[in-house]
Amino acid sequence: MTTPTAPFAGRTVFRIGYGALQLERLHDRRGEAVALLRRALELGVGHVDTAEFYGFGFANDVIREVLRPEDGVLVVTKVGADPNPGGHPPLRLAQRPEQLRASVEDNLRSLDVDRLAVVNLRRLDSGPGLRPQGDQVVDLDDQLAVMTALRDEGKIGAIGLSSVTLDGLRRALPAGVTCVQNAYSLVSRDDEDMLELCTAEGIAWVPFFPLGGAFPGLPKATDEPAVHAVAESLGVTASQVGLAWLLHHSPNVLLIPGTADAAHLEANMAAGEITLDTAALATLDAVKSRSNEVPLG
Repeated sequence: MTTPTAPFAGRTVFRIGYGALQLERLHDRRGEAVALLRRALELGVGHVDTAEFYGFGFANDVIREVLRPEDGVLVVTKVGADPNPGGHPPLRLAQRPEQLRASVEDNLRSLDVDRLAVVNLRRLDSGPGLRPQGDQVVDLDDQLAVMTALRDEGKIGAIGLSSVTLDGLRRALPAGVTCVQNAYSLVSRDDEDMLELCTAEGIAWVPFFPLGGAFPGLPKATDEPAVHAVAESLGVTASQVGLAWLLHHSPNVLLIPGTADAAHLEANMAAGEITLDTAALATLDAVKSRSNEVPLG
């Protein structure tokens, strides 16, 4: 069985956290959003992933209402994009150093804190999604300079990276990296070398799209017969098996599955209790990995 807790940014947290992106689905039902996040805390969530552009500030607003310092929950936010209401997608890139600083200030305000525990720099160099163009093509060193300055000023506790390449991570190591968020799942293991580097360096690996399939064309772990076979043998769901495999795969993996449904939240958290034996792991490890390089239209 995998260890249910792991170190993260100087704390020890339960390895399954909560991704706040899906809170925006409850934008018109704020009471349900508040109740859902409170339920997450009751279930042991110790780290929450958010961003100012999640629901145009709604996720941060709910987090500010629910979380208290005594809860000891690590709030991880990200910069590199800003809300863009009415746009497709509904965000715009904000990669320039002055935009990164402004985004940090926006998160400080919306979360009503003096310091952001962890801030992920969303680079968009890899994985599915947008790619920077024009003045949004910014050298990583210039971005790390402003991020480390913000850390020195006490506005950021620790720096993470998102949608980064292996070369980018290596370049950033001297600046101090606490976590990496890249698209990664049982069926999309392009970044295995990067995961191994993170393991060696004591960096948390926090995969987004942990079950794949977030966009059309991306493979889904829950479409795999092997995943269903293991799930049936254990009496759990295919989604739970996909999450459990990630936890078994490497000890520095932390999960941030998102949902707007309380029952789904409980199922996600229960994935941490699933034990995959040698035979089950061999079956899952044999699943073919496919590229997750699918652009957004």
